[in-house]
Amino acid sequence: MLVGERMTKRPITTHPDTPIEDALKLMRESKVRRLPVLDKRGKLVGIVTEKDLLYVSPSPATSLSIYELHYLISKIKVQEVMAREVITVTEYTPLEEAALIMADNKIGSLPVMRDDRLVGIITETDLFCIFLELLGAREKGIRLTMLVPEQKGMLANITREIAEMGGNIVSLGTFVGEDPTNRLITIKVAEVGEGELVSAMEALGMEVVDVRES
Repeated sequence: MLVGERMTKRPITTHPDTPIEDALKLMRESKVRRLPVLDKRGKLVGIVTEKDLLYVSPSPATSLSIYELHYLISKIKVQEVMAREVITVTEYTPLEEAALIMADNKIGSLPVMRDDRLVGIITETDLFCIFLELLGAREKGIRLTMLVPEQKGMLANITREIAEMGGNIVSLGTFVGEDPTNRLITIKVAEVGEGELVSAMEALGMEVVDVRES
């Protein structure tokens, strides 16, 4: 799956000379937490987050009243607090690569570019939704987590056994196991009983870690 299939198209944007109060209001009205910043030619020149705007303060001064402080803050523009070095991806970037970039750089979003034009944004919320989809969180079935030996053909054995039982695999995810000899697999299966499913997997030599109906 690629970024272009799950990104938010035509993202809400702002401009460098926008007052930070207006940018914050735009975020709240649009229910977003970050805004790509475009110049007058539509070129991406930065990105600003809700945190950037909420924690901004004017240069240190003494004996300022709350009204004076508010006035000074109201004069601050987006360009003064935005991040100028923006990491971006394209529509053809694999989702896992985008997630890795976010995790390694500790950022919550990536503007999506087509040549030099902004065409979308992919955020941590988008990735959470994909994770829910991957594990079938919104679908009914028996959710089974088990340790599977790291051997060729084990996954084929599991899926074949479930098919022969008449079960329908709703979702399947593989994760790093306890050590290099095994993998942790979470699978959700519909149209089969819990006891029957567990017995079949144990008969194949799988170690059941958790089972529940969801």
